[in-house]
Amino acid sequence: MPSFRLPLSGDVNQNINPWTWFFRNVGNQFGIFNINLGQSTDPELEERILDQVGSYGKQLGQLGDALRVLIEHADVASFPKKEREILAAALTQLDHIDVLKRQRKLEKSA
Repeated sequence: MPSFRLPLSGDVNQNINPWTWFFRNVGNQFGIFNINLGQSTDPELEERILDQVGSYGKQLGQLGDALRVLIEHADVASFPKKEREILAAALTQLDHIDVLKRQRKLEKSA
């Protein structure tokens, strides 16, 4: 789970290098909040994926959409009860995400 820190609350790092301020976003603090998304084994690759493929939310959204298609086409009735409950929980979460997306779209159009 990402941690976030308010200013002067510890673990705040800021590079003081004017060249990287303009040309590179990694390692800089841009506002009052500093959000740490965790350790990455290859932060440069992760940055390229976020820039060229999509945000974490977009990637998860597409995986969720693909998961929904697979679940809807599977013979779920033949699955053990525990596995059906797991799939039902995933679909419930995907439905909740869809509700939030619709609400956001309405807010933006208002």
